[in-house]
Amino acid sequence: MSPLPTEEWDDEVLDALAPLLPPSRSNPRDAGNVLATLVRHPALTRAYLHFNAHLLLASTLSPRIREVALLRAVHVRRSDYLWEHHIPIAQRAGITPDEIDAIRQGRPADEIDRLVVGAVDELDAANTVSDATWSALRDHFDERQVLDLIFTVGCYQLLGAAVNTLGVQPEPH
Repeated sequence: MSPLPTEEWDDEVLDALAPLLPPSRSNPRDAGNVLATLVRHPALTRAYLHFNAHLLLASTLSPRIREVALLRAVHVRRSDYLWEHHIPIAQRAGITPDEIDAIRQGRPADEIDRLVVGAVDELDAANTVSDATWSALRDHFDERQVLDLIFTVGCYQLLGAAVNTLGVQPEPH
């Protein structure tokens, strides 16, 4: 599925992007190919972006932990588009290129990063986490953070599946 052509962008499309994008970025070029494709269904896009905006902008997780979870989730779901898109975001959150590579390999050096990567892998493999992982998560995160972690993983697994299924192409540089 291709991005919605520029001439078809109307007020309904702009309204669909409002939960995540400021008006200055609500255009086919700045929205990017994922959002420009999703807006083919404005009501669904708006609902999804309310959820996604919480995870990106209001989560109780630190930006670093969010990006560790998100990167691992899109890696195990083989969404190259989202992986590449989030590398600069992860770097802005303080994750080094070596740490990003370790997340991809499933072997972060940092104990908390390792716990988060393990939780993502368990969620991917079994759709749940083990009692041991749950206990370790609760040793480091409060209830809201654990919920934000689980939903961040699920959100980006879903988005990765959508991006891959729709054949969303990278933006030209």
